[in-house]
Amino acid sequence: MKKVLVFMIAVAAVAFLAPQGQAAYPEKAITYQIPFGPGGQSDLEARRQQPLLEKILGQKIIVQYKPGGGGSVGWANLIQQKPDGYFISGINIPHIILQPLARGNAGYETDQLKPIALFQATPIGLAVLKDSKFKTLEDLVEHAKKNPGALTTGGSGTWSGHHIANLQFGKLAGIQTTYIPESGAAKSIASFLGGHVQAVWANSNDLVQHADKIRVLAFGTRKPFPNMPDVPTFESLGYKLYASIDRGVGAPPGTPDDIIQVLEAAFLKIASDPKVQEQMKRDGFVPLAMGAAETTAYIEEMKAEWEPVVKEFKK
Repeated sequence: MKKVLVFMIAVAAVAFLAPQGQAAYPEKAITYQIPFGPGGQSDLEARRQQPLLEKILGQKIIVQYKPGGGGSVGWANLIQQKPDGYFISGINIPHIILQPLARGNAGYETDQLKPIALFQATPIGLAVLKDSKFKTLEDLVEHAKKNPGALTTGGSGTWSGHHIANLQFGKLAGIQTTYIPESGAAKSIASFLGGHVQAVWANSNDLVQHADKIRVLAFGTRKPFPNMPDVPTFESLGYKLYASIDRGVGAPPGTPDDIIQVLEAAFLKIASDPKVQEQMKRDGFVPLAMGAAETTAYIEEMKAEWEPVVKEFKK
């Protein structure tokens, strides 16, 4: 993932002057949709942001959940909402790119989601339980080669960051696994900890949170993950696999740019706060602070990279 610049947004940028006789946005509560179940990374970050957004914007922020389809149910719902700034949604990359490419009819198109900001990334790792017979990644690969399709791996959603990492690793390692998706990261981790799958593709903060119960075999980062510096990268083990989920927020198509600017300023003010960044790092996240224009360009760049990959795995 390309390196991004964190920049500060002045408090004064949060409000704009409305035409005479009209109230300045926002003048009522804003619904913040999470397209996954409660307890996952998107929910955790929205809950961290919620009181800060309310203080900056001066209105209540109502968090609601719309899980299903690896986020696609929520994003299909987002594009149907009135573009007035009072309904926004968490967005995830690569999900919002992979799903329309892979499914044909995901219920939305990538360019229908109007980006506001990106504020967080979570590197993806492959983990097993502490008592697993797989002590290393090569143990797992060797078992999978001898038992095609027998190894069960969990993850959040289909045509998501976890799913595509499983597909890519299968090709790189020359193995076949049975991928079992859940409707969100929290459910995926619960299933894994309950012993329902043998390995799990999981986000960095879940791996940090459950470090005492699991063994992370590898991370999809280019350098060792700071919270777990002893865990190897896939690249260091001979597999050029780089996997991460970028997390942000978007609005319905047609949302006016002046409203986007107000929301962008609020989210970037939070994302650029050193205290928030330190909390994210402690929890196993990687802080980002990308505005609307930069996020839009980044999505286009990633779409160009992912399109041939999806075509390959759809064959």
